[in-house]
Amino acid sequence: MSSMAESKVTGIIQSLNGLEDNLDSLNGKVADMKKQLSVKAINEIDKLLEKTREMATKEAENIINASKSKAAVESEKITKEGKSKLSEIQSNIDAHFDEAVKHVVSTVLKA
Repeated sequence: MSSMAESKVTGIIQSLNGLEDNLDSLNGKVADMKKQLSVKAINEIDKLLEKTREMATKEAENIINASKSKAAVESEKITKEGKSKLSEIQSNIDAHFDEAVKHVVSTVLKA
């Protein structure tokens, strides 16, 4: 009976050794999977970062283009107002030129 017990103990020890080997193998596989997952996560982060940059660039371009359009409209408005004021001033000068000349001649002749 003692040899039968030794045989069972030996079998149990061999089974435990087999389980330990399987655990070591599983630990190695889990470590490899962690590395692969880490690499995939880094790749996805890089892709998302690039997409975010592209989106930010497009949004910035849209904002810049809208600002340029608004500035062009405002510039045109200011130019029209300036031309209108210049025309008004020129008109006033033309309208009062004769009167100004008479006033200067009168002032010079009195002196």
